[in-house]
Amino acid sequence: MNRRIFFSALGAAVLGLAGCQKTSTDEIPVGEFASLTGKEATFGQSSHEGTQLAVEELNAAGGVLGKKIKLLTEDNGSKPGESANAVNKLVAKDNVVAILGEVASSRSLEAAPICQSNKTPQISPSSTNPKVTETGDYIFRVCFIDPFQGTVMANFAKKTLKAQKVAIFTDVKSDYSKGLAKFFKEGFLKAGGQIVSELDYNGGDKDFKGQLTAIKAGNPDGVFVPGYYTDAALICIQAKEVGLTVPIFGGDGWESEKLTEIGKDAVEGTYFSTHYSPDAGGDKGKAFVEAYKKRYNGKLPDAMAALGYDSAMILADAIKRAGSAEGPKVRDALAATKDFDAVTGKITINAQRDADKAAVILQVKDGKFKYIETIAP
Repeated sequence: MNRRIFFSALGAAVLGLAGCQKTSTDEIPVGEFASLTGKEATFGQSSHEGTQLAVEELNAAGGVLGKKIKLLTEDNGSKPGESANAVNKLVAKDNVVAILGEVASSRSLEAAPICQSNKTPQISPSSTNPKVTETGDYIFRVCFIDPFQGTVMANFAKKTLKAQKVAIFTDVKSDYSKGLAKFFKEGFLKAGGQIVSELDYNGGDKDFKGQLTAIKAGNPDGVFVPGYYTDAALICIQAKEVGLTVPIFGGDGWESEKLTEIGKDAVEGTYFSTHYSPDAGGDKGKAFVEAYKKRYNGKLPDAMAALGYDSAMILADAIKRAGSAEGPKVRDALAATKDFDAVTGKITINAQRDADKAAVILQVKDGKFKYIETIAP
């Protein structure tokens, strides 16, 4: 079956399950909202697969507090407004004890006020914009944030790429892109670099040649594109077409098999920061890779899958330590998480409810993502 069709069917099936079945008293209902379809569907699909694997493993081991976890998943279709609708349903109708999601910062920001007002803990696997957890004390994440990621890429551009002058090309429709661009700029200037141009695009655009021609005229040593993989791939293709041959690099929004599928040779040699590499994990990471490959027909997990898995495992750990699935008690346990042994590395939840953890740099090499280095906070 075609992968997209499979996940469309999966989303429909899960939605039907969530809407039609009542949760037993022997189950702990946990909500998940993700982009199983739409523009950034591979993010949601990977995250869901990791979350689903974690839940299956937890239930096979006896569940949490003697109860099985029931995962109720809503597909927001990658559309603005749909995340709020999904989370309202999960909280008000399905009475979930916590929410896992979303991958994208803009969609997490839609859901966060709903979770906060209902005292329902929300854990984002990979939303990196600082504003997400600033919403309130019930909002958490298991990933690093953009001030760190932006600084990592600024230092990488300056020290590894030896870039002195850089252009920034930002998606003005994305909170993620705007935030990461801001923190990259601050870090690069602090490192002694120069920003020669700052241009914008709207996510979903198809023609970037005007902006790329202007960027080329500024004669940069590199171009930072803090966007998502669909746009990044097209930007790399059109950069080649206008003769812009300097290194192009981005953040974790680039990580998808679709980047190379769309961009092909045009994305060869590009770099991006992300949360995880299957080539850089410890024993727990290696065990996760093998379990994921077994569960999903030999497919290697990406960062979104690993973070989805970690988000579910950290929630389960917090429920166990709280001795309860009640929202306030789970919230307090999540806030006290320290040195949790996660697939993506040791995770401590800090006072801002963000994860203190390392980043990795990957390069597109021969159509695959090659591990370059790990950078600690």
